[in-house]
Amino acid sequence: MCCMSQIDGHLLTACRQQAEAAGQAHLFARWNDLSPEQQESLLSQVASLDFALLARLWSQRGKTEGDSVTAKVARAQPLQDLVRIPHSSDELEERRQARATGETLLREGRVGVILVAGGEGSRLGLSGPKGMFPIGPASQHSLYQILAEQVVAHTRRVGRPVPYCLMTSHATDQATREFFASHSYFGLDPRSVHFVRQGVMPAVDRATGQILMSGPGTIAMNPNGHGGLLQALQDSGMFDRFRHDGVELLYYHQVDNPLAQVCDPVLLGLHRQRQAQVTVKVVAKQTPEEKMGVLTSIDGQVQILEYSDLNSADVRRTTAAGDLLFWAGNTAIHVFDRETLATLSRLEDALPYHQAIKKVSSLDASGRLVVPQAENAIKYERFIFDVLPRIQKCLVVEAPRDEEFCPLKNATGEFSADHVRQALHARSLAWLSQCCRVPEGVGPIEISPLRALAAEDLDGWQPPAVWPSGPLFIQ
Repeated sequence: MCCMSQIDGHLLTACRQQAEAAGQAHLFARWNDLSPEQQESLLSQVASLDFALLARLWSQRGKTEGDSVTAKVARAQPLQDLVRIPHSSDELEERRQARATGETLLREGRVGVILVAGGEGSRLGLSGPKGMFPIGPASQHSLYQILAEQVVAHTRRVGRPVPYCLMTSHATDQATREFFASHSYFGLDPRSVHFVRQGVMPAVDRATGQILMSGPGTIAMNPNGHGGLLQALQDSGMFDRFRHDGVELLYYHQVDNPLAQVCDPVLLGLHRQRQAQVTVKVVAKQTPEEKMGVLTSIDGQVQILEYSDLNSADVRRTTAAGDLLFWAGNTAIHVFDRETLATLSRLEDALPYHQAIKKVSSLDASGRLVVPQAENAIKYERFIFDVLPRIQKCLVVEAPRDEEFCPLKNATGEFSADHVRQALHARSLAWLSQCCRVPEGVGPIEISPLRALAAEDLDGWQPPAVWPSGPLFIQ
């Protein structure tokens, strides 16, 4: 048990002085009302704050990015270093060679996998990490299992473990570790599975800049965005570990998309053959108005524009050839050069902080919890795609949407669990239909990554003598 004698008096004095100098003295206003445990926790939280950074971010609050974003949108041009879905014999041959290169990279142990898994499943009715959500249409396997088993499949093919690093958040870290352990790491070698936790930033009152308190002795903290990956890998020593193990490329994806092809050898091979520092996989937007970040070229550099950056006229802009300008939707599947990210991680301002105006419940001066009716707070976060303006060479590769992209985001409607399960079924049915005739009424169909990572992996598969009239899980 913590007691008052365990409070570091020198640290307490220093933190009080820093808070007062930063105009955040209210953090200690109810210090004497806290239990010893709460005091120790609050002191630890305050000691972790970067008051200078918060002051700088607050001073920039009125400097909106509106003008610069509008100007960037106006300067947007068609992508140049782009690999479209192959059709010609030359394009198909390039893909064949890229696959061979990617498979070699995997066999030589030059590839590590990054899974961003900081989100919770509360919007989906799940108490816990989103990665634990049961999404398999026939198996009810979780997002974690479907993605991890792809790494297992590649490990078996190349005969060596593929390092697998999950970035969790404070909210998902412990539950994710326990979930993997309780499922025997889904067949992965536990020694090749690593967990890093993204950092946090305090939420501040949008009117005063004061740091908000979510409870007695508790600062209202939020994850610092997927751009927090750089700091998480640096602080945890994972960059050094990857370097020591000979890992040169990091295959990045997010936990919500079970259709993602993890360790796609074609993407890895194209990245290496084109000598890219970052490669981004894209899919064509379904409609001009679809809410996706888009890849475009601005001043000769590949950049990502968020859907909120584009107005109704922008999304319908066309090129001189009459094609949609902002067609390339970001799938959040990337290949990064390890050393490029490691170098950027050592730069304090490598990635900018973005401001999000949100509702955040907080304590008032009397210690009463107030639930706001309107947006009252600023949350700060970083985005991984902000590395693009900092590099010299970015490659964009188009993938077939129905094969590789259907993220789980909503409780109902588009990108709901039903929608994603249907997409998994449709892909499995398409694969099966290339090797046999599938009777009507079979389904939902699901193919385990341990059985096939692509349609051609089903060559030689023998259909059942009697097809089931319901779910079919092929493993």
